[in-house]
Amino acid sequence: MWHLLVLLQAAVLPARPCEAPEAAAAQVRAASARLLGLAEDPARAANPSVYVALRLADEHDAAREVRYLARLKDAFQHSYNTSLQAAGWRKQPPAAPRGPAPGAHHHHRGAEAAAREGRPDTGRLALYLLALRAACQPMDAGAERFLVTWLKYFLEEDWAGSQRHGRPLTSYYQYGLGVLALCVHRKRVRDEVVHRLLAAERHGRLGHGGGGHAVDTEAVAGLAFACLRGAQPGSGPLASELREAVRGVSGRLLAAQSPDGFFGNVFSTPLAMQFFIATNACQSEPEYRRARAALLQSLDNFTNPMAMSQLLPALYGRSYLDIASMRCQQERDTLQPISPVTQPSGPENITVGLVVECPRRLCPRHVLYNQSVSVPAGSSLLDVLGAAPKQGHEAFTFKTQESLYGPFLTTVMKVEANWQERRYWQLLSAPSTSLQTGVADYRPRDGETLILRLSKG
Repeated sequence: MWHLLVLLQAAVLPARPCEAPEAAAAQVRAASARLLGLAEDPARAANPSVYVALRLADEHDAAREVRYLARLKDAFQHSYNTSLQAAGWRKQPPAAPRGPAPGAHHHHRGAEAAAREGRPDTGRLALYLLALRAACQPMDAGAERFLVTWLKYFLEEDWAGSQRHGRPLTSYYQYGLGVLALCVHRKRVRDEVVHRLLAAERHGRLGHGGGGHAVDTEAVAGLAFACLRGAQPGSGPLASELREAVRGVSGRLLAAQSPDGFFGNVFSTPLAMQFFIATNACQSEPEYRRARAALLQSLDNFTNPMAMSQLLPALYGRSYLDIASMRCQQERDTLQPISPVTQPSGPENITVGLVVECPRRLCPRHVLYNQSVSVPAGSSLLDVLGAAPKQGHEAFTFKTQESLYGPFLTTVMKVEANWQERRYWQLLSAPSTSLQTGVADYRPRDGETLILRLSKG
């Protein structure tokens, strides 16, 4: 049975009692300006999450936002119009599904990669739909009118492709993001689609690997539940389940708060804060204020555009649910970009240990590589990987794939990660500290040993 999701639309964005304190206003504005500067970089692929963050800010640069939206449309519309067709899927979107469609770990990969792998592109399309709604983009004309139907189809494909495992083919993060995007657009969602996400929360299956990843997934699912709850007035069974799910997510996120104030880790905290904003719990939960204070002390850690795009709405006291009530009128066109400062490599070199580990059941040796690599000071981990093949007596090989977070490792020493079996290359600083940033963002220290470990999440 279908439920029509109807959200009351306010004339303006709601009051924001949970935004950062006035004393931090200059920091928050500077963070917006830095994100706008990163968006101006033509070398960076257009990212719908970045656009959403710019739209949820207090101040805007209308001309630059228009140009960025055009870049998004060019990248995403072309991607969905060509890659899905190349993958052998129908040129036109399928009819709204009435049941699971035939089946065809990273949160975000390119549409082209997803199509090649024969799996749905749920997360990226969901973010793109959120971006279009944040632009007050009409969805009833042109190519845009097919995207909602594609997302409904992806949600079915996502589940059917891995239903024997009782989980989505991609991840619960992407699945929850898809449900959230449909709800924000006030579109219909099948009961069965919602119940799959509810069952995962009820049985504690949203976390897949612990730490920040579990918090990210809980928070996104919680935002979807909160949105759906607002569209389910009364005391029916589904409304009751949604209220209970929101309480469950809240309890898990509060339990995940570490002594330093973060929910999971510094980069998973913004999405958790968005959940507490969306549920109006940010005023009553002292844990929220602790997390916000910790984030304001840690803004220098946010250099990746994707991470920044999840942070800014929370600092403005907004969540993805606020996109549904945007009017795109009488906005303050006063924001000026701050261009990123390129840190030059130091004149001296540093030496970094590089170790590659693989489980014995998958590889003939546990340690596939163990060498020291010399790079200029200030180099990224990606620079270390690029320098390794030219140094030492043992050949080093690797491959990366682009995502909304930047490049991530897919193959090391000819051993591939496998998204179907949830195998991925984990990045650690010896002996066992998991890196919270990607290969292009992490800057190793002199004498540090970095471990690339094939893990299962």
